[in-house]
Amino acid sequence: MLKRKRNRSRRGYALAGLIALAACAMLFLMGRPPICACGTVELWHGAIDSGNSQHLSDWYSLSHIIHGFLFYLAAWALMRRQPRGMRFAAAVAVESLWEILENSPVIIDRYRTATIALGYSGDSILNSMSDIGMMALGFAFAARAPVWLTVLAGIGFELLALWVIRDNLTLNVLMLVWPVEAVKAWQSAF
Repeated sequence: MLKRKRNRSRRGYALAGLIALAACAMLFLMGRPPICACGTVELWHGAIDSGNSQHLSDWYSLSHIIHGFLFYLAAWALMRRQPRGMRFAAAVAVESLWEILENSPVIIDRYRTATIALGYSGDSILNSMSDIGMMALGFAFAARAPVWLTVLAGIGFELLALWVIRDNLTLNVLMLVWPVEAVKAWQSAF
């Protein structure tokens, strides 16, 4: 029984890898650039400019780590009987679908009109794959860390991003779903 569960978990991890590869292929077919149009690849891009969402990591990587925390919680609650690998595959599927949706014209236009990301042109494929990796890191952390530490880390990441760039996962979702002009003005004053 234990061996069977371990095999299903391994299949889940393999499935997660295939899902990420499929997302990469889909982004390529959508015409997303493989790397930043600037021609360089940066490990960290801390400036708030057109290089955002183009390199391996930036301030928005924190929100993808938080996705991992949240997806771990959701998978634990909804798929409790499934091995961790299968839960992980479900999390990678959700994150991959978001990366594809986020790089569709409708969401790119929504970011341009409803948020402070006026010149946003979508993610490079490299950044999208890194975002999936950041979610995976968050998922792995949440799977091993005490709940209180995961919650504290999530709050810390949100507050850090809010302080440094006046944006975070919470504000990003708010501004995409229900834009608040006062928040947009406050963020633009940065």
